[in-house]
Amino acid sequence: MSQAVVDVPPKGGFSFDLCRRNEMLSGKGIQPPSFRKTGTTIVGLIFKDGVILGADTRATEGPIVCDKNCEKIHYMAPNIYCCGAGTAADTEAVTDMVSSQLQLHCYHTGRVSRVVTALTLLKSHLFSYQGYVSAALVLGGVDVTGPHLHTIYPHGSTDTLPFATMGSGSLAAMAVFESKYREGLTREEGIELVCEAICSGIFNDLGSGSNVDVCVITKGHKEYLRNYQMPNPRTYVSSKGYTFAKGLTGFRFLLSHEDGCISISRCSWCLVKRF
Repeated sequence: MSQAVVDVPPKGGFSFDLCRRNEMLSGKGIQPPSFRKTGTTIVGLIFKDGVILGADTRATEGPIVCDKNCEKIHYMAPNIYCCGAGTAADTEAVTDMVSSQLQLHCYHTGRVSRVVTALTLLKSHLFSYQGYVSAALVLGGVDVTGPHLHTIYPHGSTDTLPFATMGSGSLAAMAVFESKYREGLTREEGIELVCEAICSGIFNDLGSGSNVDVCVITKGHKEYLRNYQMPNPRTYVSSKGYTFAKGLTGFRFLLSHEDGCISISRCSWCLVKRF
C-alpha cells in the first residue's frame, strides 16, 4: 500500500467545523431557526368492500390549538380521498394540485382515475422537494383493480399496506391496528376500529384532538362521515356569550406623506393566525 493512500484523511462521519461560528452567533443574540411542531393522527385500512380513512380534527401551532374542527380528509377524485398530516398549507396545496391534475386526466381519457395515478403524482412532487414540503399523506381509494391504501412520506417514499397510520399520534393508532386488525372486516367493524385508532391518538398525543372524521370508499360510492364521533364534547356553553370590556383592542397609527403634507390615520390592529 502506498504512503499517499495511508496519509489520506478518512471521509464521512460528523463535521464540527461550524461549532465555534454557531457559538459566536449565539453569543451575539442571534436566535437559530427552530423546527415546526405539527400534530395529527390519520389512519386508513382496507376492509371487505373497500377502504376506510379516518382523521382527527385538531389544527395546532406549537402549543396553541388554532382550529378545533378542521378537515384533514381531502378530496382527490370521486373514488379517491387522501388524509394529510404535517403543515396544513402544504397538505391542502399538494392535494388540491393533484386533484386538479386527476380531473384533467379524467377528461382526457374518459376513464375513472386509478389510485396508482394519484400515488405517482403525489410522490413525484414531494420527492422533487426532498422533504421541504411538509406533507405526510395516507391515500386510499377503489378503482377497477380493487381497493388500495398507500402512505406517502414528505421526502417521497411510499408504502402499500392493508392498514396504515401517519402523524404524531401514529404510534398509538398503530398499536390498535396491530392488535385488532384482521382481513375481511365488515363496514361496521372497520369504522369502529378506525374510530378506536383515532381516539387512541387523541388521548395519547397532545397534537391530536377534538373529533373523529371517517370516509368510507367502496366501488362506485363514497360516504364522508363528518364528526362521526366526538370523544370530548363541550359540556358547558355560556348562555350570555362572551363580552369584553372597552379599550382592550390595540390600535396603531399610520403616517403618510403626500404632496408635502403629512396625514395621520388610525387603523385597527390585525392579528394574523397561522396553523
